[in-house]
Amino acid sequence: MALVHTTLEPPHLQRNEGDFTIVREIAESGQDKPVLMLNMNRYAADSGYPDKGAYLDYITGLGPFLEGAGAKLLWRFPVFGQAVGEQEVHELIACWYPGHRQFLDLYKAPGAKENFARKSACVEYAVIHRCPGDTPPFAPGGFGV
Repeated sequence: MALVHTTLEPPHLQRNEGDFTIVREIAESGQDKPVLMLNMNRYAADSGYPDKGAYLDYITGLGPFLEGAGAKLLWRFPVFGQAVGEQEVHELIACWYPGHRQFLDLYKAPGAKENFARKSACVEYAVIHRCPGDTPPFAPGGFGV
């Protein structure tokens, strides 16, 4: 899989080029719409997860950073175990963006350098799933079934 290389993130956290091409096409289509990015993170053993150190610096700065970029941290939950599969993660984080453009522009947002440095200091592995962000329960103010 080809990756998008950015100067703000280490090699193990680079973006999937194929999906970024789709995100760019949506952002430039004139029909951009809200998107939810479901982050599945595994933290390094020395990160301080769940409540101190590099992890605490990252997670306390994430909400304000996203708000400054026009997005919103909706929720985050610890992962207690994995009933199926082999993808070990510690936490799920739901980040909502009013459009794909805001997600693409994260690297240019105020505080981006600091945010990505904090992320790089504690996140050992990450998968981000792109999901619809314009319907409940994922849209801000939405409600679950």
